[in-house]
Amino acid sequence: MDTTRDLPGNDPSGMTAQKPPRARVEDAVDTDAPRSRDYLDGFLAARPPEGAPGGPGSDLQAAVIEALREIYDPEIPVNIYDLGLIYGVEVDDHSDVTITMTLTTPHCPVAETMPGEVELRASSVPGIRDAEVNLVWEPAWGPHKMSDEARLELGML
Repeated sequence: MDTTRDLPGNDPSGMTAQKPPRARVEDAVDTDAPRSRDYLDGFLAARPPEGAPGGPGSDLQAAVIEALREIYDPEIPVNIYDLGLIYGVEVDDHSDVTITMTLTTPHCPVAETMPGEVELRASSVPGIRDAEVNLVWEPAWGPHKMSDEARLELGML
């Protein structure tokens, strides 16, 4: 029995099929057509929030808080702001932000990486010139620092 007969590229007449032409980058890129999606458009179009650059209740402070709400604790499915790990977000008149935060315990698995992630996320907010994170252990974090939304999410209400 001839098993090569059923393989791709072999036809029953014994003649082999022609190989298709190789794909080339030049063939795939249409230089005349406009790009349909640019991932940098949203980033480049972002402008700092209007209003006073700093101070409590400023638009820039609110934008930083919203950015911090996108960071989740890896062990608890709640963002770090509602979890109560952020003790303070201060934006000065030069658009520099200082974030005071803690962790659930000093031996938290993300103790080395979380402050850097918070600093990076805060400094990426349009309008922020510089970000600094102060990691503190006093007052100690406890479940009483969580928002009502976080407690509800964790079934503690």
